[in-house]
Amino acid sequence: MGELEDAVMTRVWKWNRPVTVREVLEDLQQERSIAYTTVMTVLDNLHQKGWVRREAEGRAYRYEAVSTRAAYAAALMNDAWSQSDNPAAALVAFFGMMSEEQRHALRDAVRIVQGPETPEPAQPPDTRRVTSADTETTDTSGTDTPGTDTRGTDTGTDTAPHTSGDTSPDTRGDTGGENPGAAQEPDGR
Repeated sequence: MGELEDAVMTRVWKWNRPVTVREVLEDLQQERSIAYTTVMTVLDNLHQKGWVRREAEGRAYRYEAVSTRAAYAAALMNDAWSQSDNPAAALVAFFGMMSEEQRHALRDAVRIVQGPETPEPAQPPDTRRVTSADTETTDTSGTDTPGTDTRGTDTGTDTAPHTSGDTSPDTRGDTGGENPGAAQEPDGR
């Protein structure tokens, strides 16, 4: 919404009653030079956008706000945010412009929207990426390294990861003994 539409809506909200084009015009003319047809066009546009409703009174209309200024401000913010090519960055920039008082109001609003308080997690989830430094390697001295599978190998250097959630049958040298999933060395240890 443009500056003139905002100025017109401000008057409609301020008076909190159905208003005529002439009333809005006279109030706006105290601040700037403006034509009757301009105000009439702005109110007609606001009507078409759904911000005001109108009722015929003789040859003129009386205009009344459909929603509150808060709902209007929210719609403006949502419209601007949805037009961003990077909504997350737009929010970060917007929050960075806020005063401490506005940030407190935002926190209060989020609590209202979320409903009754939900307990916060004790620690945030681990979102680290796994890198090669985080993976385990096989000890080539003949002992098993946790997290690796050396079943059925001659040298103990098979570094294919074995996870406890693996449910596929593994036929690489299992002996079927007391612990069928345990890794064994070729000499039976």
